Amino acid sequence: MSRALAVFHARFGRATVYQLNRPFNVHAHREGHLIFHVGGTPADIDVCEQRYQIGEDWIVAVNPWEPHNFLPNDVDNGAIFFVLYVNADWFAPSAAREQGLRFGRTCFRRTAALDRCIRRTAALVCGAPSLGCLDGELRQLIDSCYEESWRVAELMPERRCAEVTDFRVRKCIKLMSDSPCAEIELDNIARESGLSRPHFYRLFRSQTGVTPNLYLNTLLMERALDALVATESPIADIGFDLGFSSQSGFTRFFAGNVGMAPTDYRRAAKVLRA
Repeated sequence: MSRALAVFHARFGRATVYQLNRPFNVHAHREGHLIFHVGGTPADIDVCEQRYQIGEDWIVAVNPWEPHNFLPNDVDNGAIFFVLYVNADWFAPSAAREQGLRFGRTCFRRTAALDRCIRRTAALVCGAPSLGCLDGELRQLIDSCYEESWRVAELMPERRCAEVTDFRVRKCIKLMSDSPCAEIELDNIARESGLSRPHFYRLFRSQTGVTPNLYLNTLLMERALDALVATESPIADIGFDLGFSSQSGFTRFFAGNVGMAPTDYRRAAKVLRA
């Protein structure tokens, strides 16, 4: 049942409309993440091990690298969600804020003005937008959500992302980023960085906020998404290039992190260029 109704990749990141009825694995994104309910039964989402409801009255914002997973409440019919993955480099230059793309609150009220903007932008995404048109609408929506999240931020402590300062963790990240592969042995990464396995896992999580496995999965998903929309390579070849021993293994991984099969995602995905 889970399927992509519309997917656009561009310099802003990704703008998507999904019909979802299956849970995701715990995952993370390098981008900021905004989730809006636009039809059907509200769902739940766990962000940093705290549960929130995504419905008509609330917006959920996930900061870069915050672990989260989606939990549907209607597994028969699913529900429709407008989901944005916001590139921090696109957002930050015009924001002129020290914290960049960091939302002030995970869950905040969906005001009447925000609701109108959400529905207008979601309808645009489901149509055939030009990059200039969609870029402007997304800028307005994301800026409005950002401001609203900080307007109510005093209700909870400010969240900050851990800065990677340890040279050994930076080396681990470089080794994983240079050639992300599902068959990478993280124990070997730890040894190459001069760390024991327990120390590696503790230090990596304290520096990045996520486990090494979750970090690697994020890198694999980024490569998979890029390959699906930027190339015509067969699904099996994309999976093999990423280190999966079978197409079914890659499909399970992709569906667990995106909510649908890679063939369904590719069918809907388009790249917008200036």
